[in-house]
Amino acid sequence: MPLFKRKPFGLAEKPEDLEPSELVYQVRFTKEIFRDYQEYLNRINLYRQRVWMCKSTGKSNLTYEEALVSEKHAIQKVQQLPDELVAPALHIIQFSMLSLRDLADVIAKKVQKDLFVGAQLCGRKNGSLYPCRVLKVVENGIDKKQYEVAWVGKNEKTTENAILLGDDLVWKKTPFSRNILKSFIRESTCRSIPWVLHEKLAQKHGISTDPPKELRNRFFFQDGQLVNRMQKRKKENRNTVEEVNEESGKSKRKKGETGKSDTVKSSKEENNQPKEESVKYPIDDLLLQPSPDDPLFTDRPSPSKDFSVPMDCVGDLLMVWDFCSSFSRLLHLFPFSLEDFENAICHKDSNLVLIAETHSAILRLLIKDDGEYALALQKRKRKTKISLITWTEYICDFLEMINITELCSYMSTIKRGHYGLLDANAKLGILRELLSHALETDLIRGKLDEHIEQRQALGATQRGEALEYARKKREEKEKLKGESGANQLGKENSMESTGSNPHIAENGNPTIETGEMAEEVISTRQSNAYNRRQLDCPSKKTEEKQNVDPIAKAENITNSNDKETQKQLSGDKKEVDEKKSKEKREQRRDYFEREMEKRSIRTSPLGKDRNYNRYWWFRRDGRIFVESFDAKQWGYYSTKEEVDALIGSLNCKGERERALHKQLEKFYGKISVELQKRSKDLAHKIALEEAVLRRSTRVRAPPRENPANAFLNYANKWKED
Repeated sequence: MPLFKRKPFGLAEKPEDLEPSELVYQVRFTKEIFRDYQEYLNRINLYRQRVWMCKSTGKSNLTYEEALVSEKHAIQKVQQLPDELVAPALHIIQFSMLSLRDLADVIAKKVQKDLFVGAQLCGRKNGSLYPCRVLKVVENGIDKKQYEVAWVGKNEKTTENAILLGDDLVWKKTPFSRNILKSFIRESTCRSIPWVLHEKLAQKHGISTDPPKELRNRFFFQDGQLVNRMQKRKKENRNTVEEVNEESGKSKRKKGETGKSDTVKSSKEENNQPKEESVKYPIDDLLLQPSPDDPLFTDRPSPSKDFSVPMDCVGDLLMVWDFCSSFSRLLHLFPFSLEDFENAICHKDSNLVLIAETHSAILRLLIKDDGEYALALQKRKRKTKISLITWTEYICDFLEMINITELCSYMSTIKRGHYGLLDANAKLGILRELLSHALETDLIRGKLDEHIEQRQALGATQRGEALEYARKKREEKEKLKGESGANQLGKENSMESTGSNPHIAENGNPTIETGEMAEEVISTRQSNAYNRRQLDCPSKKTEEKQNVDPIAKAENITNSNDKETQKQLSGDKKEVDEKKSKEKREQRRDYFEREMEKRSIRTSPLGKDRNYNRYWWFRRDGRIFVESFDAKQWGYYSTKEEVDALIGSLNCKGERERALHKQLEKFYGKISVELQKRSKDLAHKIALEEAVLRRSTRVRAPPRENPANAFLNYANKWKED
């Protein structure tokens, strides 16, 4: 069962006294039954939230239903483990103190070391590796084990048997991935670190359930569960403390509760009816009802459906074109537009360059991988160079290798040189199988791994720059805060020194205490008449001081004006620097987004609407494609006005349409640019077509080429020599 916040979640119990004719609400995937619609709605909203975890794989951020499907697939993969490996793996798991990752690695090494009956691998024969299957483990008392293997030929048929040493057998790929082994560990255990097997499973394989000696001091069994002694002791101490606190607080609470008990009872009796809880949006789109506070939604436009290929082939057409566009450099295949590819698929010419180069590029990739297709060509003694004349022969070799009845029926038509007469469904079916084999090659997987590493490096660089910018901003704030504090402290110190120093004169000039000055002060105090005359008749020095004061004031005013000007200039400079820094950060963000797009791993849908229709956007085409929930119908939006109407028709109270609205808003700028560019190109193409039709027969100038036939002039500029 899925985990809620990493803990088991109990399902609602079935209501009692249900009548056969009673109308109830049932959750489809848990079979829970509710009488009250509000309870049913709350439970559905909980299951729709991405707070669930798959118990088998450990995947989080899932809905309840997605977690159920994930567990189902994981259990199916775990059941593929052969019985010969289950018991040794369980012995390793029981009471292991390793982490889940390390424990899975230990089991993986055990699986690779000890081969089992039925293992598919490669054996050395005449200096080369050939696929084989282990039939039997031969034990002749020799240190190194020997294995009886059967060589596997075409169509998975065994040709002959041989006895090989373990060193002569090589895994082409690991038999079981780490994720499968992790799921096996989770499904087999009821506790982690130390890992403890389910009691019935341990008894079935004869594995002891008693803890080893090194763990008995730390753990013990109680009611069939392994308990940590230290944690139990802490829990008991915590419970005793809580009980003491509760008993001491009971007497205090009783006095306050007696006076309020009557009022609380009366209020409960008045409010017996349960309060209706407000619905928390977003919820499942199909549960939404029209509300008076809903905004005015626009009518959703009908997507265009004027495809040249049949409707059931559109998905394969988009998949093949997107693959060729994404790996064009690796395939040495010059990019082409979706319209050209669609027209080429529908064309009846058997030696069309675009079609021939597409097939040849994928076939060359399969030959470079040195896999099953390369071995088939070696047996037929084919050359590795594929030309525009012989490419159909290599297609027939591939169809014979995969041995699919429906596709093999087209071989006679292809061998007669009439590939172009095949319908679009047949052509795309062959390309689809080529793609499925190409995706399994080491070259494509290596390219994907390279893209993943580069995306991780770009993400790390982007995060590092963001952290560096945040650090600088934080340091600047601390610096400004320190400067303002120092200035404030300096002002306070100057005020204190001015008020407390008795030797500061009224004019602000400090006096110096010397012996002579002290004597003069005493003498001046004794002669009051002299002082009065001094006050009545000011000396020349005082007149000079009074004359100097206006000049000083003017200098102070000019200094303050200069400071204000400098302050304003520094503020303007700071604004300019901040603006430049912001522009630089935006440029860097755009750069990282462009680089991430160049290293895209796969194309994912933008989202789904309330009816589970998927919306796809391909950056190299510009249009938004709409796929029905059953993948049988396709359409597309090709104008900015249609996209605006689509966005205006989405109800953000629903989970699916809210996510779709968010993605459309995120890529709106890029989508608009591509659609406007496409509209201009389309208008130019229509104008050229009209010009071709209006061309007068009296004009001797050469006729212009029809843009609709541009695919006929395709040339692969990146073709290998």
